Amino acid sequence: MPFIDHATKTIAIKVVYYGPGLSGKTTNLRYIYYKLDPAFRGELVCLETEADRTYFFDLLPIRAGLIGDFKVHYQLLATPGQVFYEASRKSVLRGADGIVFVADSQIPLLDANLESFDGLRRNCLQQDIDLMRLPLVFQYNKRDLSYLIPVETFNNLLNPRRQPWVEAVAIDGVGVFETLREISKLTVPPVREKLFGARPRTEPDTADPAGPDFDGPPEGDGAKAPTNSTTRILRKSRREIEAELDRLSREYIGKSRG
Repeated sequence: MPFIDHATKTIAIKVVYYGPGLSGKTTNLRYIYYKLDPAFRGELVCLETEADRTYFFDLLPIRAGLIGDFKVHYQLLATPGQVFYEASRKSVLRGADGIVFVADSQIPLLDANLESFDGLRRNCLQQDIDLMRLPLVFQYNKRDLSYLIPVETFNNLLNPRRQPWVEAVAIDGVGVFETLREISKLTVPPVREKLFGARPRTEPDTADPAGPDFDGPPEGDGAKAPTNSTTRILRKSRREIEAELDRLSREYIGKSRG
């Protein structure tokens, strides 16, 4: 459910990047983060316990995106992918407005993709999230490698409903903003309907965090930027991680009051 601040006319839409370990979830977030002008993003935060980590940052639309007269923020999170972090993934999914499933295209990892997606279904069910209705985009990552799972196979096994999908090489930025654009298209309409009710299709929303400005990234080396610019916050438990995510979400929204 989006965080809506009626007093400041601000909405935060939460998008979770989900998938098997090392499929490229954090790579997506880091590429988006480092390609943006600092004026349009919050801090890149790594929330860590002794066992796992969650990445988070707040993305302000470059083109003053609006739903009605509400300013839109996209809060992007990457879940830990390893199998033994199931509880943490469940926590991060709570309150998600959209999901990007990042699949690893290497043939030996087909089972890992299927297991991860089954875990997504299971975690959504336990969180009372209807995955059939939640905005969902598939990113088939690492398409530059050899011995790849065909896209048709991915769609047959993971995406029989033919939700939007993007082929990507996230380490080089290929397909990264295209994926963000697709999930933004899907998440805005239900948020708008929640606020204002249904509207004619001839009246498009202007909220588009992946607008044309993203096609010309600012100076710098993008995803290859120094890794030490990430703010690291240590916490002892998943409950503390959840509380910290909630605090950060509200804090970034609060920064928009000016």
